[in-house]
Amino acid sequence: MTDTAQHDLGRLRWRCRRGMKELDVLLTRWLDEHHGEAALERRAAFERLLDLPDPDIAGWFLGRSRPADPELAALVDEILADRR
Repeated sequence: MTDTAQHDLGRLRWRCRRGMKELDVLLTRWLDEHHGEAALERRAAFERLLDLPDPDIAGWFLGRSRPADPELAALVDEILADRR
């Protein structure tokens, strides 16, 4: 892995820290297990997800609401399906 790629992963890992343990675990797990093999569009959707406010993200992962954006909705479903 190049230094730039490692820096980008470190930056994303830091952005996965949301202050809510459940979100931290879900987001970091997807980053560690799927980001490297994900298509560029999926990676971009993940970064857009990380740009959003914590209450929105928490509501989606707790099943209180759904993202209006179909790409984000598919990503949330993918992350939730990977729960252990």
